[in-house]
Amino acid sequence: MATAYGPDARDRQRPAAGPGGDPPAKHFLPAPLRAPFEGRTWRELAHLLLSLPISVVLFGVAVTMTSLGLGMLITFLGIPILAAGLVMCRGFGVMERGRARALLSLDVAEPAPVRGRTGGLMSWVGAVLRSGVSWRHLLYALLHMPWAVFAFTVAVTFWTYGWAAFTYPLWHWVFPAYVGVEGIQLYGDRTHQVYLDSSLELAATAAVGLVLVLVTPWIIRGLASVDRLMVRGLLGPSRLATRVSELESDRGVVVDTAAADLRRIERDLHDGAQARLVALAMDLGLAKEKLGHDPEAAARMVDEAHGEVKVALQELRDLARGIHPAVLTDRGLDAALSAIASRCTVPVDVTVDLTARPAQAIEGIAYFTVSELLQNISKHAHATRATVDVWRTTDRLMLQVTDNGHGGADASAGSGLAGLTERLDAVDGVLVVDSPAGGPTTVTAELPWRG
Repeated sequence: MATAYGPDARDRQRPAAGPGGDPPAKHFLPAPLRAPFEGRTWRELAHLLLSLPISVVLFGVAVTMTSLGLGMLITFLGIPILAAGLVMCRGFGVMERGRARALLSLDVAEPAPVRGRTGGLMSWVGAVLRSGVSWRHLLYALLHMPWAVFAFTVAVTFWTYGWAAFTYPLWHWVFPAYVGVEGIQLYGDRTHQVYLDSSLELAATAAVGLVLVLVTPWIIRGLASVDRLMVRGLLGPSRLATRVSELESDRGVVVDTAAADLRRIERDLHDGAQARLVALAMDLGLAKEKLGHDPEAAARMVDEAHGEVKVALQELRDLARGIHPAVLTDRGLDAALSAIASRCTVPVDVTVDLTARPAQAIEGIAYFTVSELLQNISKHAHATRATVDVWRTTDRLMLQVTDNGHGGADASAGSGLAGLTERLDAVDGVLVVDSPAGGPTTVTAELPWRG
């Protein structure tokens, strides 16, 4: 199995360059001092400010169309009106997902479009009314308006009062006619008045404003997080539909993998053991013809055929071992992994800490994964030692293969590691490759305990 080792792969391990090809910028100010001036804060504030007018319009459309549709259900017109209201909510959902993508850095997948069973208008109306996605868009329209009013009020209040108090000494000095020569009146009547006019009071006001300025970005981020949850939970595809799509994709991967394995087995049989057995039959036929008049030549040919039989048997054993070795079925992962580790070109320490055996299919995938990774080490890593660790954590089987080679392995380069990733993903597994330039390389695989 070829994998991406070498200079090109090592280049891909370098940190991503910043704008203009420069290295990523280092921040010398702590996060609380940077937050009021970061682009993320201003984008999230803009999102909260825009949410109020958009949510008011969306709420009005949703309530009007839903009330009109429900009120006219006693007639035939109520059904298409209600469907039209749901479609309008879905249209607003497209805009909200785009706004969240631009201002909140939240990329929510588009839900599946509505498709009628027969392609007619009433079939499409029925599909809209049956779609859970449509009703979740309506729920978003109803819930987002009160939340947007609250988030708008809190964000504007804290932002305005924070910056106003922080800069009060400045505009008190620049515009004294508008604040009064004495200062700003906090409360009072004809007999009691309090003014902020002394240096100490101006400094205290600025200090309170500074605290509000530093705290406000985190309040805005908290409010924006609620918006993210609402957009992700109500405007994206349903979890069931996403899971069905994942299972369909995994099924395709499993089918393709099984077909590739069958082609490999057929190729190995045809080019290896089958060709060798055909040649063996021909040699034995020639030896039979020579047996009467040239016994010595016949004996040599039988001896050579005996050697060919041994080679063919070894090839068949290797082929069977690659499919599902008998030692794995009889004795489990510990013995099977120790067997393939003994054939590796570098010393391998195998540690298997399992008190029970996983599902047979998972056990086979684990064996295949370790086998492929050890072949990688033998062919490409230039390592002097390797380790294999297997253990169980809750309901997951964990594998970790480490070597001290030159590193530079990259699972995203379309190599054999990518094939392993797809194979594990088909059973809800995960493959993580940590291979910096110069090594060491650590590949961690996580599989479900029961397939």
